[in-house]
Amino acid sequence: MTALILLLAYLLGSIPFGLLVGKIGYGIDIREHGSGNLGGTNTFRVLGAKAGTIVIVGDMLKGTLAASLPMFFSVPVHPLLAGAVAVVGHMYPVFAKFRGGKAVATSGGVMLFYSPLFFLSLIAVFLVVLAVSRYVSLSSMAAALYAVVYTVFFTDDIPLTVAVLLLASFIFYRHRANIKRILNKTEPKVKWPGKTS
Repeated sequence: MTALILLLAYLLGSIPFGLLVGKIGYGIDIREHGSGNLGGTNTFRVLGAKAGTIVIVGDMLKGTLAASLPMFFSVPVHPLLAGAVAVVGHMYPVFAKFRGGKAVATSGGVMLFYSPLFFLSLIAVFLVVLAVSRYVSLSSMAAALYAVVYTVFFTDDIPLTVAVLLLASFIFYRHRANIKRILNKTEPKVKWPGKTS
């Protein structure tokens, strides 16, 4: 039953909301536009706020639902393990030729289930850094770094610390091209209303 739960978590994570929204709602493959990524940020840039919001919420809920599977089925699997497997599915989805997203929203969804207050603090860090830098990628990595510092130094929840270290490593690895673009000052910024750059 444990293997079945983890397989189900992976399949949930593999649901490519960016691909589905693009093809069903707009008749395009989001992977052929913008950065080519299936995540919410690329969907926002290519298809707009409505589509981007749907994708971000969908990707987040994949993590939340996957983390809740052990509870639903009364299986002795740690929710963070099931959630981490869903994040792997999001990054390497079997339903989209293993070309997936960057692990941010789905990781957030896992934290939403496991510790809602911690999740809110992650959102706060993300938004503050986004307001200052206007880089979505930098904001995502800043939230991941905050999560590592907080869990390592301010909690005694070992499973949470291990999960955060793993998920943060996923996030930084998947953003390695973004890091180069930030350093080269070629990373796209969020355009606030009334701003031209």
